Amino acid sequence: FRSKQWYQRRVAITAGGPRGHLVKSFKHLQCELIPGKKDILIRVWFPNRKAVACVNTIKSHIENMFTGVIQGYKYKMKSVYAHFPININIINDNTLVEVHNFLGEKFVRRVNLLPGVTCKSTGTKDEIMLEGNDIENVSRSAALIQQSTTVRNKDIRKFLDGVYVSEKTNIVQVEE
Repeated sequence: FRSKQWYQRRVAITAGGPRGHLVKSFKHLQCELIPGKKDILIRVWFPNRKAVACVNTIKSHIENMFTGVIQGYKYKMKSVYAHFPININIINDNTLVEVHNFLGEKFVRRVNLLPGVTCKSTGTKDEIMLEGNDIENVSRSAALIQQSTTVRNKDIRKFLDGVYVSEKTNIVQVEE
């Protein structure tokens, strides 16, 4: 990645870029993070299998942080219905999603999005877009919306109504 700024304080990493900054702490893991000129060395002393698996997890988290502050994350979600049209309202400064008329029910499902995640309408019918820098918050917000529309006490092979993730991309596309 180009033009990334980061610094390390004990086992917390702060990544900064054109889209903002993210902070993540790895205090709960027994490892060392050693900064280099263009890389970060993750060192574990006398590792067992679990510690070796944690090294790749830390590597993925750090790469996702840099991708988030440089490019950002965008999830598109579509509402799928057979008979009763699902209405989705975005309110409260793009941080609250309301799902109306799911399976013809009068109950309104409200989902508060996690910090740093905003929701927009794409202009396409029955489609919304979640955007943010932290992939964990964006994907968890999408999961909360999807789980709010789970079908209960019916045959899930027949009742496929709900709001599902249809596309996962970056906000800013970088040519390599």
